[in-house]
Amino acid sequence: MAVNKSRVAVGFIVAGVVTVTFGVVMAVVGPLIIDNQITKNTMIDPQNEMSYSMWKDLPVPFFMSVYFFNVLNPKEILRGEKPMVEQRGPYVYRKQAQKENVTFHDNGTVSYLEYRRYFFEPSMSVGSEADVVTIPNMLVLGAAVMMENLPYAVRLLISSTFKTFKEGPFLTKTVGELMWGYDSGLVDFLNKYLPGMLPSSGKFGLFAEFNNSNTGLFTIFTGRDDIRKVHQVDSWNGMTELNYWRTPQANMINGTAGQMWPPFMTKESTLPFYSPDACRSMELVYQRPGEMHGIPLYRYVAPKTLFANGTTYGPNEGFCPCRQSGLLNVSSCRHNSPVFISHPHFFNADPVLLDFVQGLNPTEDKHGLFIDIHPETGVPLNVSIRLQLNLYMKKVGGITETGKISEVVMPMIWFEERGYIDGPILTTFHTNLVVLPMVLVVMQSAFITLGLATIIIAAVVLYRQKAYSNESVKHSFETQEKSIMGNPEK
Repeated sequence: MAVNKSRVAVGFIVAGVVTVTFGVVMAVVGPLIIDNQITKNTMIDPQNEMSYSMWKDLPVPFFMSVYFFNVLNPKEILRGEKPMVEQRGPYVYRKQAQKENVTFHDNGTVSYLEYRRYFFEPSMSVGSEADVVTIPNMLVLGAAVMMENLPYAVRLLISSTFKTFKEGPFLTKTVGELMWGYDSGLVDFLNKYLPGMLPSSGKFGLFAEFNNSNTGLFTIFTGRDDIRKVHQVDSWNGMTELNYWRTPQANMINGTAGQMWPPFMTKESTLPFYSPDACRSMELVYQRPGEMHGIPLYRYVAPKTLFANGTTYGPNEGFCPCRQSGLLNVSSCRHNSPVFISHPHFFNADPVLLDFVQGLNPTEDKHGLFIDIHPETGVPLNVSIRLQLNLYMKKVGGITETGKISEVVMPMIWFEERGYIDGPILTTFHTNLVVLPMVLVVMQSAFITLGLATIIIAAVVLYRQKAYSNESVKHSFETQEKSIMGNPEK
């Protein structure tokens, strides 16, 4: 009977060792299996239906919120006084993005055109597209700065042209007209006699060239040969570098197309991407960890040097000619119009810009941009890209429409493009990337704990059984010895 108990105990010890070994193997192999699944699901591959569909058609809700800086004192500005503005909005548009002409290449890249369309969302907006606002007239004040070095007689002729077509220094139009275009005799005249001078051949509007348009021909890596290069841009419109800027570094096309990034990110990773709308590559940096619906994330934000001028941050010298720090001069890719991009309300910009315009109040919560990334997959969970469009304006001799305007970088609008993973996609994401790995960790711990407990308990039982057997043998020997000593005849 004792022998049987010992054998059972040894059997349990063997079973415990096997269980611990299985748990350790799971601990080693489990993460490799998860990483392999992440690699498989983040690769751009039509055979992987779910991830490919998510990349191609962006199933998450995406919105653009537009805020106008309504000019309160246009007449006083023409007399040289400080501009006063009030923020109006948001006017919210649902963005629909879809990749078309998707073509895979033998070198592990894929090309596509992404078309974007915008649909007004009255229920999410503060006001309607029929709201009337006043903003600087880019056709007049922008052209004035562009023409300031022409002969005086030419400037007089330009001024008389403005008067002929009844174009003044400020526009008072509906939101819909300013966004998507309005009829203008001057625009028709310029498109007829000076084709290519304006960005659009139709109506003139701030976002007229955005709606029902594509962002250019992107060619990106699929990750087939190297998952660390997935989503990275190989070329844009056939170019591997730009020709807008003054230095090779400024003209580099870096990072991804700005929708997804390679997996397995660390806190030292950055988020580089190329933006056709900003005409340059940009890079966000890690700020802090966080979570969204239980999913771990890293928050990335714009560094203060993103729009710094060349004096403040040397590498940005290639984006000059510069003005105050915090302004990106995009005139070289915007038909030489004196247009500048910044953070909304001149957040992270030279404070002197706030002294020139009344009505601005920058804060990080409202005006800083960020992207929340799931670091293991490189998939954005929550995105908020906020940018402001500004017009440099001043008095130009001979163009009477400019009056006595003081030299100022005038904010016109700012917009936020935002989106977040929600609904069934969030549930799938949470299940595959949070729940299943957690179950795997629990199973690993359970197997190791159960195995160790089995080994310890079986070892104790075996030790006690051996001790009991030894005691029995000893007791039997002593009994036999006493019996012999008590009967000398034996």
